[in-house]
Amino acid sequence: MKSCFFLDMSSNSTSWNLPQRQLLSKQTADLLRERIVDGTWQESLPPERELCASLQVSRHTLRVALKQLSAERLIESKQGKGIMILSRSQRKKKMLDLTDVGLLLPGSITRMLPIHVVWMNHLRAMLADRGCRLHLFYGLKYARHNPSVAINQLVTRQKHKCWVLLLSDEPVQRWFQDNKVPCVVAGSIYKDMSLPYCDLEHRAACRHAAGLLLGRGHRRIALLVQKSRLAGEEESEAGFAEGMSRSPHKDTEMLVCNLDGTAAGVATVVRRLMARKPAPTALLMVNAFYYLTATACLARLGLRVPEDVSVVLCDGANFLPWLLPVPTHYEIDPHNFAKALLSMVLEMLESGATRKRAVQLMPACIAGESVADARKP
Repeated sequence: MKSCFFLDMSSNSTSWNLPQRQLLSKQTADLLRERIVDGTWQESLPPERELCASLQVSRHTLRVALKQLSAERLIESKQGKGIMILSRSQRKKKMLDLTDVGLLLPGSITRMLPIHVVWMNHLRAMLADRGCRLHLFYGLKYARHNPSVAINQLVTRQKHKCWVLLLSDEPVQRWFQDNKVPCVVAGSIYKDMSLPYCDLEHRAACRHAAGLLLGRGHRRIALLVQKSRLAGEEESEAGFAEGMSRSPHKDTEMLVCNLDGTAAGVATVVRRLMARKPAPTALLMVNAFYYLTATACLARLGLRVPEDVSVVLCDGANFLPWLLPVPTHYEIDPHNFAKALLSMVLEMLESGATRKRAVQLMPACIAGESVADARKP
């Protein structure tokens, strides 16, 4: 089975098969499939060593091809018996167990961060290994104040046994909860929700970041978050407040600045903060794109990072090592995130529920070069 994403880009749903190269493993799978179909092998395949010699491919290439045929339910590995060929009745029975998973992203696809793309790709591959495909649906109609009609039409049209909700706001989560549609939230849930979710520990990361900056002598620290907050951003603000409250210094000042989610909005907030008397000596970001805009704006104002202003990012992105100075940031392994999400999705596919109501991964603090001791006035 070829894995692909189905992209719902507007009110008219359109599906796209991602272009793929003709890899040697695919050619090998095609040859094996032909021999299975034409009856060259009846009950089982020859040993791997014999197949590698006859097809003149490496064992790695052969195993990738075999994994593809296993996903298609043509073959099945059995302990002590080798690689067995499934009969047509067995294939039909196995195919009944196959299902696809829907991933819903309310709003534009440009909302996705690089880390989302990475773990989604891992999740797609893991599901493909189990004979499932991951279908991605997105559109502004799902991000309306009341998206009920659009989501109901989508779920009715796409018969998925499980949905993954990415960057979902409260109306979306509430619809899935009220309608009892099996789903897993890739992110945090709102306070009155009981949906299963998998996310990083936003509260702990921001609490630690506040303590880190306080420990370097910073007393005026600003957190930049989007005005229409997702649940994870609410957790970030709560963690920031907890960390700041632990300061024994009376002159500690906590600033929470609301953004409109645009580059111009970030730049406006940064300029206003730096015009304050006294200005904050450190900024805390919850989004890698906010970090890019904020540091560029500081440079335009003639302020250096970290000599004049320290900046911490409570998030991760694969491009961060390319920035100078390298940001101090918090990150999780996207492969581990995909594995944690996969276990919840598979439970949901098998039983319609999951025992794990919440999986929160603790991010690692990656020390960079964007934090320094606060300058004395």
